[in-house]
Amino acid sequence: MNTKDKDSSSISSEDRELFRNAVKNSIPIKKSNLRVNFKSKPKARANQTRKDEEEVLIETLQGGIENQEKSTSQFLEFHRSGLSKKVIRKLQKGSYSIQAEIDLHGMTVNNANEELKSFVNSCVLHNYTCVRVIHGKGLGSGDRGPVLKYEVTRLLKKWKQVLAFVSARQADGGTGALYVLLRNSK
Repeated sequence: MNTKDKDSSSISSEDRELFRNAVKNSIPIKKSNLRVNFKSKPKARANQTRKDEEEVLIETLQGGIENQEKSTSQFLEFHRSGLSKKVIRKLQKGSYSIQAEIDLHGMTVNNANEELKSFVNSCVLHNYTCVRVIHGKGLGSGDRGPVLKYEVTRLLKKWKQVLAFVSARQADGGTGALYVLLRNSK
């Protein structure tokens, strides 16, 4: 019950006297003496992402530089030799966190080449391990087939910074996008 709701006459004179005696020697708290200690929240850390990146770095340092490739008309997969099957499976499943992405579809081949080079170099400088490249499925290319898709894969295979790539899961663009695993610059 709130004290404001209580009628002041309902408190006995004996209770009033006991209260006054109990607080007569008390000193009011001044605002300057008042200290409130709040614990700050710890900063969020992406532990799983950090573990993924460390695992990829360790496993990639054990590999060679020869290339291994598997491709069908739709699904694409490429990886440098020495990269473990476990890393490739995790990449195929989309288990690595995507740290950046670029959408190239609708661009000309020359514009896409320049954008992709700039994007990959920037990602390597920022020590990104896994990125997504959206190239489209080439449905608007007619009889020529997916021109941009194959140009993007040709370029990615050429660059030593690229350790592997696979077609993305359907939810992330399917055969119109790639998960790309990059070499850490450290």
